[in-house]
Amino acid sequence: MSAVTTTPPESPPEEASAPFRLRWYVLAVVLGANIMDLIDATIVNIAGPTIRHDLGGSSTTLQWLSASYTLAFAVLLVTGARLGDLFGRRRLFLIGSAGFTVMSTLCALAPSPGVLIATRALQGAFGALLIPQGFGLLKESFPEEEMPKVFGIFGPAMGLPMLVAPVLAGALIDANLWGTGWRLVFLINLPIGIFSFAAAVKVLPRIVSHAGKRLDLAGMALVGLGLVAIIYPLIQGRTAGWPAWTFLMLGAGVALIVAFVIYERRRTRDPLIEPGLLANRTYTSGLAVMLGFFGAFGGLFLCMSLFTQLGERFSPIHAGLTLTPMVVGMILGMGLSFALVAKLGRHLIHGGIVLVAAGTAGLALSVAGVFSASSWDLAPSLFVIGIGAGTGFGQLFDFILAGVEMDHVGSASGVLEAVQQLASALGVAVLGTIFFSRLGGHLPTDALQITAWACLVPLAAAFGLVFLLPMQARSEHP
Repeated sequence: MSAVTTTPPESPPEEASAPFRLRWYVLAVVLGANIMDLIDATIVNIAGPTIRHDLGGSSTTLQWLSASYTLAFAVLLVTGARLGDLFGRRRLFLIGSAGFTVMSTLCALAPSPGVLIATRALQGAFGALLIPQGFGLLKESFPEEEMPKVFGIFGPAMGLPMLVAPVLAGALIDANLWGTGWRLVFLINLPIGIFSFAAAVKVLPRIVSHAGKRLDLAGMALVGLGLVAIIYPLIQGRTAGWPAWTFLMLGAGVALIVAFVIYERRRTRDPLIEPGLLANRTYTSGLAVMLGFFGAFGGLFLCMSLFTQLGERFSPIHAGLTLTPMVVGMILGMGLSFALVAKLGRHLIHGGIVLVAAGTAGLALSVAGVFSASSWDLAPSLFVIGIGAGTGFGQLFDFILAGVEMDHVGSASGVLEAVQQLASALGVAVLGTIFFSRLGGHLPTDALQITAWACLVPLAAAFGLVFLLPMQARSEHP
């Protein structure tokens, strides 16, 4: 689920009755938007090899198809929430929904890899305008006592698309309806987007904006340029032969991120990130946990899709079905996390990381010294990885937020969402580069094996950093 929490402005009494009466329709609209985002964040992993076969491009094209979306989403996500405060969440939701749907259509019509990567980035940018508005709209539409029920609906509603997305992508590509091939995986957003936009026009509440707030344009520029300067050479460096400019660019990216942190800590009016959050060691440690955990999982998910199709020559539907044990494990793990969090505390996160590491090591061992691997060979390890990921992901936000003051929870949640997307982009960049560097001239199983072992490094770092999190999760929702 991608939802940014922000402190909602007060609505005039005469406007509050209609949104409250239509509150369950508001929930349906917000769920539709989140489903579009979830599908598009994962479905391209299955479609990537077919897209490259059709449009051409290098191995880095496959990394950029995923990273361009998540990077744009991460950079603009917190800004999207602030824009909702400035101009009204309903207006930004409608702009984001329309733009996301249009960009999905343009992705489907892309004539070249460059155009597709650009439209994917714009799709992520509009997603960053759309998704952050959802939680504020729900807070305006539902009374406080019904919010737990709303959160309870989100889990299953997001779990089903997560389970279906890889298989759906494979089925649509293999079906090749009307000769569309991979393009149909983007066109599937069209009916969802049209419904979501039309329904949003009718049911979303008109919320008063905060006209006095300002955008932190300097902060946006620093963090945006810094992240691009880090991700770009990580993806392009291997094919370019790691020339000097790649290392200079990486250094510049790190310097820009450091400058961003210093700038935000000193800014007193309308900062992009609350200065108190950057001074909170527990919170910043939590961000580092997310970078390691989500980076390892996001990169491995892409590499598994590439291995099954580029290495084992599975069809798209076969590749999607191969990943199903991982997704099923994630859904089961999320359920377990709710049952065990009160008893285990932060050790639940430790357990999730250990399970992901054990499954990853099992994956490496299952392909060691063999020429190929079947879906059944991979299934046990993928299932364990999924359970660990679901167990850790399910409660991680609440543990990180437990060290944050209530006044800052909204801003902190938005930054967590952005870091989650950034971690996926970094994982795709680093682990994808490791996978492709080994794929050429070696067995595909060797490429998967070394990538799986590499995953243990960020997972080990995340495991150690979990000790800096509070022992118990935040129990109340912001």
